[in-house]
Amino acid sequence: MTTRKMPRQMQLIVLPGIPLIEPGDDLVTIILAALERADMQLRDDDVLVLAQKIVSKAENRYAYLNEIAPSDRAITLAALADKDPRIVELILRESVEVLRVRKGAIIVEHRNGYVHAHAGIDQSNIQSHTDNPRVLLLPENPDASAAQLRVGLREKTAATVAVIINDSAGRAWRNGVIGFALGSAGLLPLETRIGTADLFGRPLEITEIAVADELAAAASLLMGQAAESAPVVLIRGAQFTPAAADSSALIRARDKDLFR
Repeated sequence: MTTRKMPRQMQLIVLPGIPLIEPGDDLVTIILAALERADMQLRDDDVLVLAQKIVSKAENRYAYLNEIAPSDRAITLAALADKDPRIVELILRESVEVLRVRKGAIIVEHRNGYVHAHAGIDQSNIQSHTDNPRVLLLPENPDASAAQLRVGLREKTAATVAVIINDSAGRAWRNGVIGFALGSAGLLPLETRIGTADLFGRPLEITEIAVADELAAAASLLMGQAAESAPVVLIRGAQFTPAAADSSALIRARDKDLFR
């Protein structure tokens, strides 16, 4: 008798009813309430992907532009990029190096290591006021935020899950933005297949898989980029290696970065 082999599959589920997040909100409690609305419970090896914005909002990573005094360098770069000098000043404060400047874009190395536009500072999908506009910065330490959420969920549910905080960014060699892991906890974010045999027995020489980024990108498709209101996605059935690791392995070393 032949045993029928089930196809591999992975589920991605938007958790419903996540409210607009305010500073100080408990994301663990909010996630558990959303799971209850969906009549779901966390299981071991589930992956929760959270949009960076809700983490930043809960951590009160707002900056108010009327409180920012731009430096001479910010004023100079703002003229080149056609941007508000106050926002450029925040970009400089959040970065360790400016890599490229053109009209509409300032590409930097964020102080946490990733390279992207405007240090991740954003005005979309946040409530603001014309008399004192505000912007949202990235979480101070996304890996620590992911780890804290993972521990909190474990304490409340006894489930051992992985947590990814994702953001979107462009790439130097392709058009369009894609989701990537800004921070992670509970999984090996980068898996090497070097030495593994291919279909014809040849060992792979350079293949590494950015597992956390691929999961972040998959969730990003459901989250959307505008008014979708889907900032938390549950992934079930993903293949990953549980590990006490963070997302730092995903950042390419400067001496191996061909675009700098």
